[in-house]
Amino acid sequence: MAYDTNLSNRIREYLLDFAHLQVEEKEMFRGLTFMINGKMCVSVSGENMMCRFDPERQEEVAERTGFLPMIMKGKTLNGYCYVEPAAFKLNKDFQYWINLCLDYNDRARPSKRVKQKKSS
Repeated sequence: MAYDTNLSNRIREYLLDFAHLQVEEKEMFRGLTFMINGKMCVSVSGENMMCRFDPERQEEVAERTGFLPMIMKGKTLNGYCYVEPAAFKLNKDFQYWINLCLDYNDRARPSKRVKQKKSS
């Protein structure tokens, strides 16, 4: 699935204002993920933004226009969501979603790395 390159450019440009962040881009989740300081922070998936945020804020965030729950294997993943394009069209809304992800990033747990098998 292709992802919205205009959205990925918009995120990339916004993150440039945070010189202290280590930003790495990885193609994953059928899109482009922005890893911040070694942790998944925000992604572009199709035309949607995928956000990682504090799970304690799930109910609050779910009230926002454009929020779509992330569901994997029939289970809602708290602390993750998709956001429809109309919900981040305006700069103030775009900044809300990106800052929501950045605010949680320092406290977020890094993903478990897959251990490589030793070759004999």
